[in-house]
Amino acid sequence: MAEHIDGRALDEVVSFTSELIRIDTTNRGGGDCRERPAAEYVAERLAATGLEPVLLERTPGRTNVVARIEGTDPLADALLVHGHLDVVPAEPADWEVHPFSGEVRDGVVWGRGAVDMKNMDAMVLAVVRAWARAGIRPRRDIVIAYTADEEASAIDGSGFLADHHPGLFEGCTEGISESGAFTFHASPGTALYPIAAGERGTGWLKLTAHGRAGHGSKVNRANAVSRLAAAITRIGEHQWPVRLTPTVRAALAELAAVYGIAADPAAPDFDVDELLGKLGPAAALVESTVRNSANPTMLEAGYKINVIPGHATAYVDGRILPGGEDEFRDTLDRLTGPDVDWEFHHKEVALQAPVDSLTYAKLRAAVEEFAPEGHVVPYCMSGGTDAKQFSRLGITGYGFSPLRLPPGFDYPALFHGVDERVPVDALHFGVRVLDHYLRAA
Repeated sequence: MAEHIDGRALDEVVSFTSELIRIDTTNRGGGDCRERPAAEYVAERLAATGLEPVLLERTPGRTNVVARIEGTDPLADALLVHGHLDVVPAEPADWEVHPFSGEVRDGVVWGRGAVDMKNMDAMVLAVVRAWARAGIRPRRDIVIAYTADEEASAIDGSGFLADHHPGLFEGCTEGISESGAFTFHASPGTALYPIAAGERGTGWLKLTAHGRAGHGSKVNRANAVSRLAAAITRIGEHQWPVRLTPTVRAALAELAAVYGIAADPAAPDFDVDELLGKLGPAAALVESTVRNSANPTMLEAGYKINVIPGHATAYVDGRILPGGEDEFRDTLDRLTGPDVDWEFHHKEVALQAPVDSLTYAKLRAAVEEFAPEGHVVPYCMSGGTDAKQFSRLGITGYGFSPLRLPPGFDYPALFHGVDERVPVDALHFGVRVLDHYLRAA
């Protein structure tokens, strides 16, 4: 397939990434964010190609953008390509380069959102504009969505779009978005390109311990803080049982093959921890997704040092594998005990996408076209994306935001991390791979 990415597209993907980073769309949670300036930025550049982007808000300033590119085959299913415009907070004092500078230094674009995920937002813009210049139309309709609020509850973003504007996604059966097709250097000379074909479900929990308020100097056998601390300790120390989903089994099988390790993840006596111990750094791609998990993250209790409060609260980041919700609920009931109540603070579904599908084969082929030295493998995300909300519309999601990265570049660590950045060469690679895939899709 001939490449239609010109030099202008390669320049634009860098400038778009940099300029989007300079638009501060920090999402602090609780509605404290304003994506509208970034939404207007992408909408203006989409409109310049002849598309008709629609700007939609549930809450003023929390803006989403949706546009549709008509394909040449009106009978083909449509494809959703989505990326979020908000970013997590960044403390400038901790960074080598100001997180909202978008500075391009020594062939690298710096700033919050460089990998999560204004890079992908920029890649999509660059591809669409290159197509417009070359008169290219894809085979199937492509719906482009830039969303708000992914870094919080998505209630103002993909959740709002899926629940209140489903007609914009008519015909979409599959979608691609963040966290896949990046280089993972597993060992010298071994470059993996994991494509996400699943996500653990989100189970953020609120725990409330009840007790008897009283003076801090008195004996108190019903201390809410103590009860909460005991429950949190049990949760933090709990060893969850292995639960292998089809996506994770496929990932383990392909990783074992890359390393020449004899392993059958479908065998009754398969020992996943033994295999993980042989995979070295590559184990990081799957070790968080072979089990459910629950990690305590926040504690709230009391108002004065000499007063025992009547209640105490904690928050836990729970993640649930497909088919694992009953186990998760039963385990939390047991670990919290009779004196601590728990509820879902925020909950979203777990996802699975087939790895034997034509779509996955085309995603794999697009990466291999430009990175023939790499090994494409499936994996399940430990966290979640907007694909969860779009799944309400029957859209199967894959994580596919391609980047070719140099050895020593710890891409996963930069998500929500300090000194987030992306190489210019990686952006150029991503534009070429996206162009190739989207025209073949």
